[in-house]
Amino acid sequence: MEPKSESKAREKKLIFSGIAPSGTPALGNYIGALRNWAALQDEYDCIYCVVDMHAITLRRDPAELRKKSRDMLTLCIALGIDPERSLLFYQSHVSGHAELAWILNCFTYMGELGRMTQFKDKSSKHEDNINAGLFTYPVLMAADILLYNVDLVPIGDDQRQHMEICRDIAIRFNNIYGDVFTVPEAYYGKVGARIMSLQEPDRKMDKSETANPNNTIFLLDDADTVISKFKRALTDSGSEVRFAEDKPGVSNLMTIYSALTGRTMPEIEAEFDGAGYGKFKLAVGEAVVETLRPIWKRFGELTADKAYVDGVIRASAEKASAMAEITLNKVKDKVGFPA
Repeated sequence: MEPKSESKAREKKLIFSGIAPSGTPALGNYIGALRNWAALQDEYDCIYCVVDMHAITLRRDPAELRKKSRDMLTLCIALGIDPERSLLFYQSHVSGHAELAWILNCFTYMGELGRMTQFKDKSSKHEDNINAGLFTYPVLMAADILLYNVDLVPIGDDQRQHMEICRDIAIRFNNIYGDVFTVPEAYYGKVGARIMSLQEPDRKMDKSETANPNNTIFLLDDADTVISKFKRALTDSGSEVRFAEDKPGVSNLMTIYSALTGRTMPEIEAEFDGAGYGKFKLAVGEAVVETLRPIWKRFGELTADKAYVDGVIRASAEKASAMAEITLNKVKDKVGFPA
């Protein structure tokens, strides 16, 4: 992927997506979004970024953050991100993210940031560490996107506010200084099923789960762990495999099975008619294992090939930095920084 220039229009629209190294992605992340990342490369130019700068709004053990960041980047390749077609790098390796974020801070209002529900939610959970970075998180996110003049940003419902403030910042800057930033659009592509916790099916499966690991299938869990977690999964009274509002545990397992096998709910109900929960839970676990097996294999190969992964990180960061420099130079000139 070459740096954007004024004279050379892109043939494909450009997409940016970032993922935080706050934990190993969960099965819910995979079904809901990650398995579609590779497919996006066929239609779009893609920039994928491990947003390690966002991760430090919470205190992190440095060695653990480094490992989780590398595992996340390596896992992205294992999931099908092709470094020959897409950029894949650490946010912290491109200084333009932080540099543009500071400038955009000066074009963002306190009231806008104070309305962000994610700030309110995280502040309530981490009252001992309500830092300025947590408050200005959406500005750094806007910088991530505007730095590359991307056209589209895949988002979920929980990111709508952040996307709106990104667009507001871009429009505000452009109104003052002219056509500087591409105003990005939210991308609502094919969204996978919403996967719930195995032990608490009234809440979403979360990759940051620490209180009870049995709630979540992490993509790097081994086969025995996956099967064990499904055997322990919460079901409902009775023994009938049926998709219904009054059977949230079984319905969640059916959703997972359907997402991975392509079977419809009526087909699943027929397949396990009279089988009982034990056989059904084992079948769901085995379907997950078969889905993840090639990912585990590829992740192991990449982990062993340190030179290859290092080369991907270095080459992508160099290309991303070149793209970022074009935007930064224009922004610096517009606001009046000396050349």
